[in-house]
Amino acid sequence: MAEVSFEGTAEEISLKEVGLRYEVDGEIATITLDRPDKRNAQTFATWSALAHIGDGLPQQVRVVVIRGEGPSFSAGIDLRMFTPEGVPGQGSFASSVALGEATFADRVARAQRGFLWLRRPDIVSVAAVQGHAIGAGFQLALACDLRVLADDAKLCMKEPALGLVPDLTGTKPLVELVGLSRAIEICLTARVVGAQEAARIGLAELVVAPGELDEAVRDLTAALLATNRDAATATKRLLQGASGRTLEEQAAAEGREQAARIKALFGEGSGKAPG
Repeated sequence: MAEVSFEGTAEEISLKEVGLRYEVDGEIATITLDRPDKRNAQTFATWSALAHIGDGLPQQVRVVVIRGEGPSFSAGIDLRMFTPEGVPGQGSFASSVALGEATFADRVARAQRGFLWLRRPDIVSVAAVQGHAIGAGFQLALACDLRVLADDAKLCMKEPALGLVPDLTGTKPLVELVGLSRAIEICLTARVVGAQEAARIGLAELVVAPGELDEAVRDLTAALLATNRDAATATKRLLQGASGRTLEEQAAAEGREQAARIKALFGEGSGKAPG
């Protein structure tokens, strides 16, 4: 069992104690939120554990699947974090008030690391979402490149209704996927977005019956793995940078990436004859 050291506590606790399962099978890594009795609610330790997994991801992994055990993907933040007592060994939002500004900013940045690595160009991350994906759960799904939803999925950006803001890297992908106006409406009403609407507005690539979710993710993963790894990495890198470039800049970036691919495939020492 992997061991993880969490900020704010001197002890080392296992992924099982955090409520995560982590399995690697060849080129596929699967991370399962495993607190079904709490609808897979997340804590500071969850986010540290996710960052730890990202830091140690084996080089051969190409696809990372995030899923939830039980009927929910993740119902968001563990409600104990809103109490004065907080989560044992991890504190609470109330205890965060006593932190200095720099310390608090560092704690938020550490939590965000658990989400940011899922965008790495060398992997494709897939969220398999069933049931509730609320707040932090919604943001974890948004951190992934692709989302496959069961038709009972319920997405909600709950933070503004709780007096908070979404700070686990979810706001940028939400705006990019649905546009500014729709993102404002979803966040500031904190309403539930069902699976069919999610597919219609660009939040899901595929919606299936709950019993078909695992099979749909397996089929998608197989299709992703059928693509040349280096070409897939270069293409994802191009797509990620496209919104920040002009058309001319993007064309130049395509040329640079293609030159590297042609050299790798047909250059001296490649083992393939050009032409």
